[in-house]
Amino acid sequence: MYELLETINWPHELRALDRRQLRQLARELREFLLESVSQTGGHLSSNLGTVELTLALHYVYQTPDDRLVWDVGHQTYAHKVLTGRRAGMKRLRMRHGIAGFPRRDESEYDTFGTAHSSTSISAALGMAVAAAAQGVDRKVVAIIGDGAMSAGMAFEALNNAGAMDADLLVILNDNEMSISPAVGALNNYLARLMSGRFYTAARRAGRKVLGDLADRAEEHVKGMVTPGTMFEEFGFNYIGPIDGHDLDILIPTLRNIREMRGPQFLHVITRKGQGYKLAEADPVLYHGVSQFKPAAGITGAKTGGRPTYTQVFGDWLCDMAARDARLVGITPAMREGSGLVEFAERYPDRYFDVGIAEQHAVTFAAGLACEGMRPVLAIYSTFLQRAYDQLIHDVALQNLPVLFALDRGGIVGADGPTHHGAFDLSYLRAIPNMIVMAPSDENECRQMLYTGFSLDAPVAVRYPRGTGPGAEIEHAMTALPVGKAEVCRRHSTSVATGRRVALLAFGSMLRPSLQAAEAIDATVVNMRFVKPLDADLVCELAGSHDLLVSVEENAVMGGAGSAVLECLQEHRIAMPVLQLGLSDAFVEHGDPAGLLAECGLNPEGIVARVQERLAG
Repeated sequence: MYELLETINWPHELRALDRRQLRQLARELREFLLESVSQTGGHLSSNLGTVELTLALHYVYQTPDDRLVWDVGHQTYAHKVLTGRRAGMKRLRMRHGIAGFPRRDESEYDTFGTAHSSTSISAALGMAVAAAAQGVDRKVVAIIGDGAMSAGMAFEALNNAGAMDADLLVILNDNEMSISPAVGALNNYLARLMSGRFYTAARRAGRKVLGDLADRAEEHVKGMVTPGTMFEEFGFNYIGPIDGHDLDILIPTLRNIREMRGPQFLHVITRKGQGYKLAEADPVLYHGVSQFKPAAGITGAKTGGRPTYTQVFGDWLCDMAARDARLVGITPAMREGSGLVEFAERYPDRYFDVGIAEQHAVTFAAGLACEGMRPVLAIYSTFLQRAYDQLIHDVALQNLPVLFALDRGGIVGADGPTHHGAFDLSYLRAIPNMIVMAPSDENECRQMLYTGFSLDAPVAVRYPRGTGPGAEIEHAMTALPVGKAEVCRRHSTSVATGRRVALLAFGSMLRPSLQAAEAIDATVVNMRFVKPLDADLVCELAGSHDLLVSVEENAVMGGAGSAVLECLQEHRIAMPVLQLGLSDAFVEHGDPAGLLAECGLNPEGIVARVQERLAG
């Protein structure tokens, strides 16, 4: 089925092929990716769109000596297949399998680890400068998508690279722009012209002879026929746009560019889902997929099941918007993932997708709050990390009422360490004025969102990925008392002295704590608030128990358990506290339940750790 692909394991084997064979390889590689990802799940449409570009890059550049830096990295499956990992695709994103993103510890061809957006140009610039400083003749290429290019960090890097006149190629993989045959033919011709030796030599000679006049003349001529004037202003030589699926255009253009010095910018047009009609028609649906049958495509979502926390948030947002005209919803390019589709349709004038710009999103929300609006920022835990200064400086310092709907708190699974929400409780509770809540079920999530929206302060409601335990959701909304926890289970009065245990569960850890409590007859508390902590209850439990155990799906260092210890110290109470959570290590990718078990955060793990502590 994959006659040619099965003979290609490394880029040097790829370079022995002729153009006809390369086109055949592209077809086989695309078919392989569709078959493989449909069995394992993963990112599909973006990978189908970069097959020819990946082939051309490895064909022209001497990888791994030449460096390829893939922005975000979710489009690197073809790259992985061509660099010795075809067999590993069977366990893509599974525990002990290959990652869904580039990893330096996985392959020497993965020159820089990515998963968050807009980092590639900065990293590639660093590599290019290092090569120059070390006297190494090496080419460096950053491949970045049009969405990631919208982020401020990408423009910061472009500005720096152009000013330094760095020997660097930036490829803009533009899969939003359509390209007609006429425009395509013209720009393909221009790209070959602008990357050719004659144009390059004329460009340099013109600058030497005519100086600024030649620069300005060239700018006006190119500006009439290309969209790249902006990149020229950064100091790059802009080439394109060209068809990113045509190897007969890509390969000679890249060969020409490889011989050029200085900052180069190549604009390629690709199509998400290329070669699979269902993904071409709906690239968003096929962006991230679970297992499915390619012939049938992705069928409709099952109905009647438990709602995800994301859906609970989306429903609450629409309900709250109907009540309060001040509410506005903000997302940094995560409308579908954050549950904002219905809100965007019902309230288009109150919906703001600011693009991949987390820093801007937070300060934009702060400005809205200054003028009496009530912004709700829907953002993944891992992406809020990117706007930490704005959270402190622009929101918390001014005590502005911005509600952060913090999705994907805790272990997310297959996307791995770059996407786990492992640090939010730690980094949020350190900020003055912040109120931090973690719901234990779906209804509590709804009520916490309402509580946070009602407060005149910055508030984060942190909830996990996926479904909850199945609690009945009340349509009515009731504000919770701030900083108050709830005792869900009391230990038996017959418990022997010296073995009285209280499990202080935060958010998603309530259910496993309740199950563990049956085996060790422990008190269980739904803490609800990480900040402010229910200090009165913590002190009361300290007086009636012999061991307090904090349980959180967050880093132990600086997390909710640390808040418990600080509370006891402040009240001069000396007693043992066992902190259960994520250890001082990055959690790898895999099945969420399996990862939680490895971290000791399932019922059996909680029981084992408590018994070990009591025995010691």
